[in-house]
Amino acid sequence: MILRQFLHHDPVGISYLFGCGGKATGAVVDPVGDIRPYGQAAENAGMKINYVIDTHVHADHISAGRALAEATGAPYVLSAEARVAFPFKSVRDGDVLPLGNVTAKVLHTPGHTPEHICILVTDHTRGEEPWFVLSGHTLVVGDLGRTELATSAEEGAKQLFHSAHRLKQLPDDVEVLAGAYAGSVCGRRLSGKPWSTIGFEKRHNQALMIADEAEFIRFMLSEIPPAPLEAAKIRAENSGGTATIA
Repeated sequence: MILRQFLHHDPVGISYLFGCGGKATGAVVDPVGDIRPYGQAAENAGMKINYVIDTHVHADHISAGRALAEATGAPYVLSAEARVAFPFKSVRDGDVLPLGNVTAKVLHTPGHTPEHICILVTDHTRGEEPWFVLSGHTLVVGDLGRTELATSAEEGAKQLFHSAHRLKQLPDDVEVLAGAYAGSVCGRRLSGKPWSTIGFEKRHNQALMIADEAEFIRFMLSEIPPAPLEAAKIRAENSGGTATIA
């Protein structure tokens, strides 16, 4: 298993390169900014970038996903629920992206946005149970993602309650590799530590600890931070306009 984490400060976010060193195949998740560091990291690891994945259509930064996919010849991967104006490789809940001895299973986890996905990663040379989940802005260390950037806050919270419950069913030792950390506008109580585990978050993440749906919705609707500047414009740009993919 090869795993590289890229911490961004302006905007605040996290990108990942992961994959199978033995089979020289990898994927980049949620790329931001200059695309050259991802290609250089893959080259240093002796891997080809075979997939470029965005966990959702972002509203806090301009995605580098399509640019990186074009530069590497890799398919650009989004949820089949994404409504964008350009072609992409669509994935649905339960789909598996093969990366040599590593597999990346798609989990549809709406709430932060309706099309949000998480990526559950298994290294079959180590074991058949999942090792970590790339959780985007669904589950972040110390919080869950805000819910009003792509739909109403209440509707997003309803969806997020069920997505959070699904992630809580993962084994406690599965590592949480989120797409944001402290300073991001996509949550309220984000930790400055950019990784955790399902078990630790179940015990210490206040939002994740709430078992009652109505209480959860009230909690998520309180203390909503100011929206990112030009959030609607950024999400529209990442969507390529207002057209949809059938």
